[in-house]
Amino acid sequence: MVTLGDYIDRGPDTRGVLDQLIELRKHCRLVSILGNHEELMLAARGGESDLESWLRCGGDTALDSYGNGRTIGLIPREHFEFVESCLEYFETETHFFVHANYRPNFRLEEENGLTRRWKPIDENECTAPHYSGKIAVLGHTPQPEILDLGHLICIDTGCCDGGWLTAMDVISGQVWQVDQHGNPRSTSAGSVRVGL
Repeated sequence: MVTLGDYIDRGPDTRGVLDQLIELRKHCRLVSILGNHEELMLAARGGESDLESWLRCGGDTALDSYGNGRTIGLIPREHFEFVESCLEYFETETHFFVHANYRPNFRLEEENGLTRRWKPIDENECTAPHYSGKIAVLGHTPQPEILDLGHLICIDTGCCDGGWLTAMDVISGQVWQVDQHGNPRSTSAGSVRVGL
């Protein structure tokens, strides 16, 4: 199972999400990708200005889930260890997984963090196929439905803004979606958009 980042900040229970991911690792092979919000959380340990940057991007909500005080010291060590263990990207024979984006002519190990974690998919400059021929699976840029361009699949369907939390079997194409309360989406509803 590959998760694409942004486990923290956007919902009311960052603590619960990280606890659940840590527990899930005990029961299956979980590959967790580092998102921009996790990057901010790790940087927040560097000082007051870094902490303020994180707080402005949702860190205040994350800290609220750990209790009163909004101090980074409330976050358990095992949560930092989990976030530190997240990968920059993951690759199979047919797909690669990154949080936000990629540059088509760069090897994945040469990609920079700004592109991997922060660069949104832009309708005016849609990312071309990767030179490897592998299909990119991304999150980060909310879409009204799964975006499938053939060479790029974005499964961020805006759960943090009232959309769906989406999981996809990239081999079969089977999709599972739930709302913010865990209610499943009807399987008869359309859920894939081809093209921008």
